[in-house]
Amino acid sequence: MGLQAFMILLSVPLLLSVSTILGYDKGEITSWCTQTPHPKPCEYFLSHNPKGAPIKGKPDFLKLSLKLALDRAEHGRTNTHSLGPKCRNEMEKAAWADCLELYEYTVSRLNHTANPNTNCSREDAQTWLSTALTNLETCRAGFIELGVSNNVLPLLSNNVSELISNTLALNDVPYNPPSTTSGFPTWVKPGDRKLLQSSSSPSSKANIVVAQDGSGNYKTINEAITAASKRSGTSRYIIYIKAGTYKENVEVGTKLKNIMFVGDGIGKTIVTGSKSVGGGSTTFKSATVAVVGDGFIARDMTFRNTAGAANHQAVALRSGSDLSVFYKCSFEGYQDTLYVHSERQFYRECNIYGTVDFIFGNAAVVFQNCNIYARNPPNKTNTITAQGRTDPNQNTGISIHNCRVTAASDLKAVQSSVKTYLGRPWKQYSRTVFMKTYLDSLINPAGWLEWSGNFALKTLYYGEYMNTGPGSSTAKRVTWAGYRVITSSTEASKFTAGNFIAGGSWLPATGVPYTSVL
Repeated sequence: MGLQAFMILLSVPLLLSVSTILGYDKGEITSWCTQTPHPKPCEYFLSHNPKGAPIKGKPDFLKLSLKLALDRAEHGRTNTHSLGPKCRNEMEKAAWADCLELYEYTVSRLNHTANPNTNCSREDAQTWLSTALTNLETCRAGFIELGVSNNVLPLLSNNVSELISNTLALNDVPYNPPSTTSGFPTWVKPGDRKLLQSSSSPSSKANIVVAQDGSGNYKTINEAITAASKRSGTSRYIIYIKAGTYKENVEVGTKLKNIMFVGDGIGKTIVTGSKSVGGGSTTFKSATVAVVGDGFIARDMTFRNTAGAANHQAVALRSGSDLSVFYKCSFEGYQDTLYVHSERQFYRECNIYGTVDFIFGNAAVVFQNCNIYARNPPNKTNTITAQGRTDPNQNTGISIHNCRVTAASDLKAVQSSVKTYLGRPWKQYSRTVFMKTYLDSLINPAGWLEWSGNFALKTLYYGEYMNTGPGSSTAKRVTWAGYRVITSSTEASKFTAGNFIAGGSWLPATGVPYTSVL
């Protein structure tokens, strides 16, 4: 089956996949749907949906909008399942497999959001809706890497993207995170904080020990993950990984919640792989370690991708784990090193190495007290970030707070011949801020780089607040409409750990040090 046929099949004719029972009154439908960014699919699916309870106000319409998005996502998942045997080659199968996995994630997140028994705040809902939309964009990305034409790609979402976007707009509220530290997620146990702050050997607290020399329960991390998948309950499960270099690709799946990796330190416990787009993988599946089970924590270890700069996108770690934490970890690669794919994430006292777009994705993520090292790139241009927000109502972005941006050892010798930028707009509403961060002389005076011509320059949000160092001067920065030098502490405070990822409600329980405010 050709790729174009594949993509068209995935769209499936609309009238075959919806009820033909007329629903709400046309005037009522039009009145509500005109309040959304995508009124046409709203009107179409609402008119073909069996009429339920009357729409008395915005909360009712929000619930109905979410139901429509979930229904279409379930149709999309079914359609995607049926297309696997029709793939002609391994590359098509790889992109299809990504879409299959990502549709499963999308349906799961939408179900979780819609479930009346879920303890779901409006901020939680906005996060999970943002993730659902990001999953569909990532599905498209795999096909883009195969060279699928842009006029076919919009068919892939089967209108799910537009319906999720509508729900995001209806649910969007000013962000007011919990002000107390008592509302911990249900998976937090009283002993977790003491465990993380303990100076005793990790092995004494671990559920499983991994050691290459045979002194633990297992010799590979994947064996430990398999064992963890058989545990009962969802309480914190600690896998202590002793010093050594583990050459394996690891995935912590959605059902593996509250897993914790503890190593013996950066450069001592190393997980390494070499998958890449140049080597035939999609970016999504190139990750040496991928985590999507919520509540993941890693500390004191290195994640590495050795594919090298010539093989283009090659991810060391990908996280789509909500409320995930990385403490005293190192992420080493070249292009696309650290994929902060989705959900809420926090990084503290970590090292990140790379060249092109080496911190990228569409999570709501805060980096604090981290070292960011630009390496020597083949094309003499580095871009530190590439944030992927595609909808103005997604509560996502990259916040880099109180960090250090310097040249790695291989770049220092040739720094004068390399241009290094803080970021470039991967997607239409790309959002990134650098706050109170030391920027060394490697940063180009313009600060930021275009992605392609004028794309996203008016709709992006790039900000700098009270940075220091020889590369921090904003005198010669870009003059794009979306770029701003932030002078208001109130504006900057929106991107702190306390506000941007509601850190006060969940970070204290992890035992990882953090600063809630500026």
